[in-house]
Amino acid sequence: MKKKFRYILTCLCVLLAGGLLWGCGTSDSEAPESQAVMQQTYPTAAPTTVPPQTTLPPSPADTMLQEMSLREKVGQLFIIAPEALDSNAQTAFSDSARQLLQEYPVGGFILFSNNIESPNQVTAFLTDLQAASKLAPFLSVDEEGGLVARLANAPGFDLPQYESAWAVGADADPAAALKMGNTIGAYLSESGFNMDFAPVADVNTNPDNPVIGTRAFSSDAATAAMLARAMADGLTQQDIIPVFKHFPGHGDTDQDSHDDLAVTYKSEAELSACEWLPFQKAADADCVMVGHIAVPSMDEDILPATMSRTLVTDILKEKLGFEGLIITDSLSMGAITNRYTSGEAALGALQSGCHILLMPENFTQAFDAVISAVERGEFSRQQLDETVHKILEFKLRHGLM
Repeated sequence: MKKKFRYILTCLCVLLAGGLLWGCGTSDSEAPESQAVMQQTYPTAAPTTVPPQTTLPPSPADTMLQEMSLREKVGQLFIIAPEALDSNAQTAFSDSARQLLQEYPVGGFILFSNNIESPNQVTAFLTDLQAASKLAPFLSVDEEGGLVARLANAPGFDLPQYESAWAVGADADPAAALKMGNTIGAYLSESGFNMDFAPVADVNTNPDNPVIGTRAFSSDAATAAMLARAMADGLTQQDIIPVFKHFPGHGDTDQDSHDDLAVTYKSEAELSACEWLPFQKAADADCVMVGHIAVPSMDEDILPATMSRTLVTDILKEKLGFEGLIITDSLSMGAITNRYTSGEAALGALQSGCHILLMPENFTQAFDAVISAVERGEFSRQQLDETVHKILEFKLRHGLM
């Protein structure tokens, strides 16, 4: 009985031991896989970091713009003759003009022969205009040399005189044009000016042209471009801002835009190969004056260039890449006054892409029209701010403020 009991107990132990070994054992082929699973590690995600927000401080132009009223902003769009504020302010700034300047705070002034009496009077006049302006104004003049030289041709001024740009350009020597710009720039700067409506960048290709003629350097586009750039460099060296004129080219017309609309009948390709070459030399530190010249081949509405978005924005800004300031020719000329009110002309020029309005026939009417257009949204506040910001940046770059 005892032997039988030991036998059964022994069998049970063997079976239990085998089951444990069978159920818990692993084969050689299974071991590496199991070990790999056991040894596998998973990367820990790096903590997410948000880069700190960096805010650039506002530029001086940003700060000035933020502090300006609507009227002060609109004022920066205008360059006027002093007598536009007061008819008695032709040669000295009157108290009434000073008071009106507070209501119509313009961005610049231009002097003509009727504003010029003597060297001391001009300097005193410009000093008063500067002092009366809350923001430093453009102080400008037409001093091309030759026939159009307000100071050099004025009685009582002992200044260097040039026969004409045409005479300077006869030898196609850029050194002569550079010297011309330096000479004119030096006496303008000494008098207190900071802007000159020169050089004439027109190519005098039409012998019947009644208004350009010897004011141009050449009838050859490449020569005119080279010499206009050289004269502009001379002005810049004397801290005078040059203004290339008259885009899209007045040299091929046979009308005088002082009297009525001038027209060039050239194609875009012809203008690109000739009239536009000098304006391609203008840098973003310069200005370009847009003339009252229609181009029917490019603008079927036959608008003066000053009113043509095609010519100002699509061509001058985008195709030619000009990034400086764009100024209208005088808005009191017949090409404009025969067709538009002062308000219509001012708004049309701004909508075309011009930045500065020169001498509207009725300045206060033009100013008030722009104010109304902004308030109606016809000329948006964003457009106004962008234009004024560009003007302020330009003045700062040239050390006017």
